Amino acid sequence: MLKKLFAVIVAAAAVMGANAQKAEVQVSYGAYTQMDATNMHDGWHGVNTAWGSLTGALNFKVHPKIWIGPSYTFSSTSTKGPDASHIAYHAVMFNGRYQYYGNSIVKLYAKLGLGVEFSYMQPHGHDNYTKTYCAYQIVPIGAQVDLTRSVAMFGEAGFGAQGLFQFGFRFKI
Repeated sequence: MLKKLFAVIVAAAAVMGANAQKAEVQVSYGAYTQMDATNMHDGWHGVNTAWGSLTGALNFKVHPKIWIGPSYTFSSTSTKGPDASHIAYHAVMFNGRYQYYGNSIVKLYAKLGLGVEFSYMQPHGHDNYTKTYCAYQIVPIGAQVDLTRSVAMFGEAGFGAQGLFQFGFRFKI
């Protein structure tokens, strides 16, 4: 029984390993992030809306329709008033993407990401400190168009640390 279980695990790992050979690097810009929509700035008042977010990700193909991998998102903002201060947002997440439709032109997919967000507070005249929050990204609809065999352009509509709307490029490596 143990030998059969071990054989199944080895076979599954071989199949997953063969599919995981394909990888892609992703860079994107997202507008209106989770950090803007929720209080991820330790209750500071007079916080301006952030300029959006920049995300870099590394995705691995583990199944013909499933990609997984880590991402890093950066955003920042400032506060209004005489003691103008700055806040830097750093989100590290693990993401999963499932392609539910595809043809020769476009691929449609859903994505889910979960991780941690660090708000680096830089109050004017006081010591800097960091607050930690839960980061997430929920994307019910994303679309990708392959421009070449190794470059694709994508757009997503969802909500989370990477933005309400996210646009970017994926490069196959």
